[in-house]
Amino acid sequence: MASLVAYDDSDSEAEPEPAGSLTAAGQMKDTPGVGNPCGWDFAPGLLDMTEGGPQPTQPGPEALSSLCEGPGGHCLPLAQLGRGDRRSCPSQRLQWPRQEPAVTFPTSEPPHPSPWTTRAPAGHMPPAAAHFKGAKLYWDTCDYPKLTFCRQAKSGVTGKIDSSCQKKRHEDCVVPYTPKRLRQLQAVNTDTGTSAGVEPQGPSSRGTPGPAPLCVAPRVSEFIRPYLDSQYKETKIPRKVLFHLRGHGGPVNGIQWCPILSQSHMLLSASMDKTFKVWDAVDSGHCLQTYTLHTEAVRAARWSPCGQRILSGGFDFALHFTDLETGTQLFSGQSDFRITTLKFHPKDHNLFVCGGFSSEIKAWDVRTGKVVRGYKATVQQTLDVLFLHEGSEFLSSTDASSRDSADRTIIAWDFRTSAKISNQIFHERYTCPSLTLHPREPVFLAQTNGNYLALFSAVWPYRMSRRRRYEGHKVEGYAVGCECSPDGDLLVTGSADGRVLLYSFRTARRARVLQGHTQACVGATFHPLLPSALATCSWEGDVKVWH
Repeated sequence: MASLVAYDDSDSEAEPEPAGSLTAAGQMKDTPGVGNPCGWDFAPGLLDMTEGGPQPTQPGPEALSSLCEGPGGHCLPLAQLGRGDRRSCPSQRLQWPRQEPAVTFPTSEPPHPSPWTTRAPAGHMPPAAAHFKGAKLYWDTCDYPKLTFCRQAKSGVTGKIDSSCQKKRHEDCVVPYTPKRLRQLQAVNTDTGTSAGVEPQGPSSRGTPGPAPLCVAPRVSEFIRPYLDSQYKETKIPRKVLFHLRGHGGPVNGIQWCPILSQSHMLLSASMDKTFKVWDAVDSGHCLQTYTLHTEAVRAARWSPCGQRILSGGFDFALHFTDLETGTQLFSGQSDFRITTLKFHPKDHNLFVCGGFSSEIKAWDVRTGKVVRGYKATVQQTLDVLFLHEGSEFLSSTDASSRDSADRTIIAWDFRTSAKISNQIFHERYTCPSLTLHPREPVFLAQTNGNYLALFSAVWPYRMSRRRRYEGHKVEGYAVGCECSPDGDLLVTGSADGRVLLYSFRTARRARVLQGHTQACVGATFHPLLPSALATCSWEGDVKVWH
């Protein structure tokens, strides 16, 4: 029994005839818009229509000119196709269901491109399929899944049919679905050149990888260990430089020793080069880690009271709270002004206040990342903040000054109610770039642009002492810092000419002058445990450790 649907080579651009008309050879013309029955497909092999069901056979040249008979003995008409090119054949083809185990195709011949993968004219349907549309064949009784490329009946829209035929071309190269998160990770790994299974350490700020974690294991310096179990006795005046720390590319704004005594070999420095660093300033003098989280100058950086985290703020309006052990950012906030000062609350370590180029000081909570309180005054900038009385009150120094007096230069605030306690503390016409508290007496000191240190009472009404004034250094507009020694006997301050001056707190006399730096010395701090260690920083970008 002949079993091939033969195709005549004819001109595809022939004049169209009415639908359903017959040619001289008795063939039915193609009817546009009539779809193929689902489950029919043409394959390179032949299908024998026998009683035992269709069987595949090898096509031969003689079979191409024969006709296919149906189950009732009807002859199948020849299909009218397009051009004579053997590769311009319809993509709709009759294919034996893939689930039938008896269907096997010969593989002896080498593989060659299939002539059945080109696109057919829009709306084309082979007449053989139309002839068998009403006949119920053997495979029609089986519940096979419908092929995805079956044309939808009654579509009538040729554009949709063309697009479905184009999608059929890529049927053999289906790409599995990739989740959006995995696609983004692969794109980042492609740009950075890292493997897909490796994630950057720590969080990132604005798309940049975080720093590597800093190892703060319980290692105690051999120089600090003998002083851990003994009480701090007396501060000795340093005489020579122990370490000269270089590495910053801009002026260093401030330095601070780690508040945990067993880890107090670490020194924190903030710089105008957009970074802050952690140094081993007791044993080796090496930089332990550099943090590049900010896009502008880092104006302030403070250790947390636990000694395992660092809070930083700068001119990029950003606040970062970084964990040293993991390198992650526990808190990252955005202020509405450039930040110049940061201070943790002495009792509740989850709260801190920040001030800067704004008339308002804000208190933040690192647990929620939100502002909890605001302290507003008619000023333009906050220079420094100092907590009093275990955090119930705090002082702020501002740039507000008049011709004869500095009204609102130093303001006392109630931390809980945000109320002003006093703004008539300093009555001279100088601003105060820094404030410091005495460790043992209820007094605080203010660095003034009048080239002297003023002494004030830390209790209301915060009167200034007229007897003691620490003079001899130069400020000249720099934010020169000052600090008292742990025992309260010495007072250290920097100078705009690069010198480091030490004063006796009781007598206000100079104890020693160190020729420390070539440019302005803007920061000086005593070691909290070692009796003769002092660290200074300057506007030229270096840090010195004195012993």
